[in-house]
Amino acid sequence: MIEEVLQERAKIIDEAIKTYLPVTYPDEMYISMRHLLDAGGKRLRPTALILAAEATGGVAENVIPAAVAVEMVHNFTLIHDDIMDEADIRRGFVTVHKKWGMPSAIISGDALYSKAFEILAESKSEPARVVESIGLIARTCTGICEGQWMDIDFETRNNVVEDEYLEMVEKKTAVLFAGALKTGAILSGAGKKEARALWDFGIFVGVGFQIYDDVIDLITPEEILGKAQGGDIMEGKRTLIIINALSKGVTIEALGKTNATKNEVSVAISTLKKSGSIDYAMDKALDFVDRGKSALSVLPDSEAKSLLLELADYMVQRKY
Repeated sequence: MIEEVLQERAKIIDEAIKTYLPVTYPDEMYISMRHLLDAGGKRLRPTALILAAEATGGVAENVIPAAVAVEMVHNFTLIHDDIMDEADIRRGFVTVHKKWGMPSAIISGDALYSKAFEILAESKSEPARVVESIGLIARTCTGICEGQWMDIDFETRNNVVEDEYLEMVEKKTAVLFAGALKTGAILSGAGKKEARALWDFGIFVGVGFQIYDDVIDLITPEEILGKAQGGDIMEGKRTLIIINALSKGVTIEALGKTNATKNEVSVAISTLKKSGSIDYAMDKALDFVDRGKSALSVLPDSEAKSLLLELADYMVQRKY
């Protein structure tokens, strides 16, 4: 059911992106801005925003601009992430900075960021609620940057603890889910209690999603994942899996070795499996998702609420 809903909503968002972000002069800039957007994606965040709107009595059509804006913010972060990670592939396509060069990629990301707020302002709601949503997404973007800074800082530290990782993940990943959900609620006239519940749902499920995503990075083959398997290991990222393994005294030879061979990465993944750290992370991901689902108990039963609960489970069951 949820996969069908995702596909249906993805088509709506895809068409809306063409409307709100047409290719115009300078053509190549807009083509580069659309590169990852046109490459696809499951549109989880805009779908969550639309479902949150419907779960609080709103109409999907009125929040389409906000949904597109959130997806553009997400893609702006991906472009800049790929630059920082020096990644070659994203969603099976050449990354923006590899195709157009780093200066152009920075401009593309910045333009997506600013365009997102222009489009968000077109949402159909009371002016005060539109302004509140703009402020919320702006704070969300600041949180994403804080989380990214923490993530980079962790790569040079050997003493990162689990609580620090969870704070970083909340800021880097979960706040955009939470911001999308709360924005859908705000624009649809939800009360503070309902809006807060959707924020909490987004935070918990978003943290669970990122932990699970770290697992996916290790256990999914490159041809399915669309990027190098075990990239987090080579980049030296302090994921929950790595933090847990290091706390047990496990040695990971390939950690932070950017030129590690596939065999070295394979050995590292095998070591992490044997240490129990991958299973530990998986259990944590499921626990966070369960906490998120509990947060929605304040909302009245509806099809949209049921779909949000299904979406939460889907986010830690997908294979890539």
